[in-house]
Amino acid sequence: MPCPAARAAGRDGESPAVGEEGSSTPPNSFVTEASQQYAVLKNSVCAHLFPRANQILLSSGLETVVPHLQEPQNLDDSSPTSQFSLVYWPHQCEVIRDRIEHIDWIPTIPEPLYTPTGLEMMPTYQTPDKGTVIYLGEEANKNSCFMYSRVRGLCPLKQILHQKGDNTLIFEARFESGNLQKVIKVNEFEYQLTLRTDLYTSRHTQWYYFQVSNMQAGMPYRFTIVNFTNRNSLYKRGLRPLLYSEADAKEHKVGWRRTGSEIKYYKNNVGQDGRQYFSLTWTFQFPHDLDTCYFAHCYPYTYSNLQEYLVAISKDAVKSTFCKIHILCHSLAGNIVYVLTITNPLKSDKGTERKAVILTARVHPGETNSSWIMKGFLDYILGDSGTAQLLRDNFVFKVVPMLNPDGVIVGNHRCSLTGQDLNRKYRSYGKKCYPSIWYTRNMIKRVMGERDIFLYCDIHGHNRKQNVFMYGCERKQQAKGPYVHPRVFPLLLSKSCPDKFSFTDCRFRVRKNKEGTGRVVMWKMGINNSYTLEASICGSKLGCRQSTHFNMKDLESIGQHFCDALLNYCVHNKETQGIETQHKIFQVPDPLKKEKLPVAASAKQVGEDFSSENLIHDVKGNHEKPSISQKAGKSVCHGMIPSTRENFRSSSFNLISQTMKKHNGKSVSKSAEKTFQYLKGPDRSTKSNSKKEERKMKERLPSKSTKPKKTRTASPEAEAGKIKSCQAQETPQFSVP
Repeated sequence: MPCPAARAAGRDGESPAVGEEGSSTPPNSFVTEASQQYAVLKNSVCAHLFPRANQILLSSGLETVVPHLQEPQNLDDSSPTSQFSLVYWPHQCEVIRDRIEHIDWIPTIPEPLYTPTGLEMMPTYQTPDKGTVIYLGEEANKNSCFMYSRVRGLCPLKQILHQKGDNTLIFEARFESGNLQKVIKVNEFEYQLTLRTDLYTSRHTQWYYFQVSNMQAGMPYRFTIVNFTNRNSLYKRGLRPLLYSEADAKEHKVGWRRTGSEIKYYKNNVGQDGRQYFSLTWTFQFPHDLDTCYFAHCYPYTYSNLQEYLVAISKDAVKSTFCKIHILCHSLAGNIVYVLTITNPLKSDKGTERKAVILTARVHPGETNSSWIMKGFLDYILGDSGTAQLLRDNFVFKVVPMLNPDGVIVGNHRCSLTGQDLNRKYRSYGKKCYPSIWYTRNMIKRVMGERDIFLYCDIHGHNRKQNVFMYGCERKQQAKGPYVHPRVFPLLLSKSCPDKFSFTDCRFRVRKNKEGTGRVVMWKMGINNSYTLEASICGSKLGCRQSTHFNMKDLESIGQHFCDALLNYCVHNKETQGIETQHKIFQVPDPLKKEKLPVAASAKQVGEDFSSENLIHDVKGNHEKPSISQKAGKSVCHGMIPSTRENFRSSSFNLISQTMKKHNGKSVSKSAEKTFQYLKGPDRSTKSNSKKEERKMKERLPSKSTKPKKTRTASPEAEAGKIKSCQAQETPQFSVP
């Protein structure tokens, strides 16, 4: 497919920096554009095809007349709100004038997954001649590729394809992030829905978001979506659609909630071009007569929501001092791709010693939960807690909250306006076709030239698995130092939120079909801690949250736990002995006092030894109450000295083999550093062995009620002597800051 040309704004890596460190430009000033539409076109198109727009210039070449874009004006003195007001749509998209807004609401108790009864119906596909077409969106793919954009697009009248006075439902999806292509009325209370594929493709139907009105309360309606393409779906595991009632929001302050009974996801009788389709059907009742309701696959988070959030930051006198908002680039349609630089102002000349952390989200438009996780992260890191201040003191955060604004605006599930998956284009040099990816990669290269990058994470949503988990990268011969071991950070995150994050679901294999993803490309560029964070669209299978849906607060909490895990992993200050984590002050053990842990321990056993409680055991094995070290005198959030570069190179865990033993018939050198076997993650071939080892460990370890026969000492020689009886295991030592 021919790829359209797109404007490239600014220098390599980022658009002209606004309020960046060392820049004389006033903070949070934004490059804006005139309010007319502008074109993004192929190199040679006739001039009469363009609408009038003062941004389009025509330059005469030797053979053709080539349109190009006028450089945008820099309006530094304009108000922040005006800079975020423009949303550009492909020219053929119809957009209603109504502004769609929703309130945030958290249910008092977690909403359970749907439990199948075995009596669910499977309606067959109805051809249009057997029903009445009551809604038909614009032809999604009447153009082979994106041509040019408009502000807000066309503004049609509301579609009413039935006679006034009847009770036929009225559907609408021509608003930001909406997706619905066609609706057929089967009978009075049953409707067949078809989703719109991603623009300029014939694939990717998963995300839906539409409006319904003219309903009757208390009547059993049935909706059936008939053109899903994924064989496996979380709707088979109890996922329920989301419903939003404007009447409930206004009267009771109730927002998005789960709905649906008789939910069934199944293969239907539709087939086209050798492709099999699947249906999702559910029944429900509307809560109010003549209400306006919305249905969605997941909690919507639009480009306008992001802009409103950034406006609030720019207007905050405190946050704007350590959070600078820049323009990374412009998308194909002309929408701004923002990048945030978050770090506390320098108090000395040690700014280059701060490592960088890179976070990106929403490369796939339909994975809206990634934006809620990003919001939770930003809320936390921009807050005034001691942990947030400490992280800002020691890191420079580069955050791209929405990589694919065009796809988000038009309601795509996976692709940009090129019809391509941007998370497979990180190796591409198509600056004009994939501007957000090209500029993100170039920005990261520039940051790597200025400072070390400690961690890269791209946030996603997952439509086939439950829980929250990570994908990482590791070599067959992994580096010995735990600082660069890719399994440590996911493990710590699983301990920070054990009822949502599953370490056993994490994977670290680099597959060939993933080599174009951000995770793999950044890893090959030299970022050892390079991850994809995946959050289920559905919910959790763990702990007290088993068989429940994630809500917006749950998703935001993942971003907050991310910060806690980052602090637990990275912050190491030799000059102080106290750190604040989750509003509790824990005494940090002396680095010379080593704790013992068997190499063959399972992840469950290791989690117990890595818990905050075990980190404050003294060398006698007695549990101490959390307290502040007397030497430190006060919490680190009040007087901690920023860590030095040498301190940052230290690991949160120092895994060192001290003895020489036979392990599985192999000799292990004294000087060889080893990492824990549990860090190798779940391995099907060794699953039974790990369970046997776990049972052996439980037999060897004393129970909680049994006191040790001998008192431990801090002497390394004594510790080495005590483990001689364990012939089948090696017990490396580790220290925490």
